Amino acid sequence: MAYLLKNRSKPVQQLLVPASSEEQQRRVNEVRELLGDLPTEMPNFLSDATIRRFLRARNWSTMKATKSLKEATSWRRQYKPEKIRWESIADCENEARRAYIPDYLDKKGRMVFVTLPTIKSKSSEKDHLKYLVYNLENLLIDCADAEEDNVVWISDFKGWSISSTPFSLTRQSLHIIQQYYPGLIAVGILTNAPKIFESFWKIMKHFLEPTMDEKVKFVYNDSSESQKILGDMFDLDELEHIFGGRNTADFDINVYAERMKRRDRIRGASTEDNGEATSSRSWTKTTRNFSSV
Repeated sequence: MAYLLKNRSKPVQQLLVPASSEEQQRRVNEVRELLGDLPTEMPNFLSDATIRRFLRARNWSTMKATKSLKEATSWRRQYKPEKIRWESIADCENEARRAYIPDYLDKKGRMVFVTLPTIKSKSSEKDHLKYLVYNLENLLIDCADAEEDNVVWISDFKGWSISSTPFSLTRQSLHIIQQYYPGLIAVGILTNAPKIFESFWKIMKHFLEPTMDEKVKFVYNDSSESQKILGDMFDLDELEHIFGGRNTADFDINVYAERMKRRDRIRGASTEDNGEATSSRSWTKTTRNFSSV
């Protein structure tokens, strides 16, 4: 798998981060003015924190951030992602085994999103994307006030085949993540990808923005170098054994379902308020009884 472990050949984008917090806030204010009446229509979404996140993702270009925010606002108006609830997810029990938000953070205090694409999905492509958006919304609330990208996405590809991640579904997923939730994913960790994954990855890289491409890491359970990477990032007593961690607890769908229903109630309450969205991070930290895969 040497190809996957090589450094990216794409040129690294030069970051143009404003030198002072005052300059950053000035650009936030400029974007807010460029958005016109939209912040009044969606005050919870178009907070200073959201605008700042889009500015980071667009290399602090006020014009690019404004364009992206207008597109995201238009999509949210039509798709209504904040309205999605656990009970509305098709085949939620099986889908939760394929993708879930565990109850632990990485060593930098970042949220973690786990996906296991080799578990066969019984849902349609439309329903699969709906569940992805549902998870992204939950992660977004927990990371609402983060000063930097704050989600570690870890996915295991042992036993992968092309049917595990169809091209069309992968393209649409990447589009949603990069266009409507930019600045959310800090690191993408792909574990145990088989050799046949190389061809698929060569194609998918064309749909990755340079900044996202640079965040992807390939690791393998039989590699000491990879294990060091994971050990530096995670408490291995919490990390699932499928990723090389020592956590062998079974996935309890009943506990997880109750946890997500409770998060839904928190999200529902926050969207009814006039203020900013309420973060459920404090609740996440205190409910440590969730059993991961």
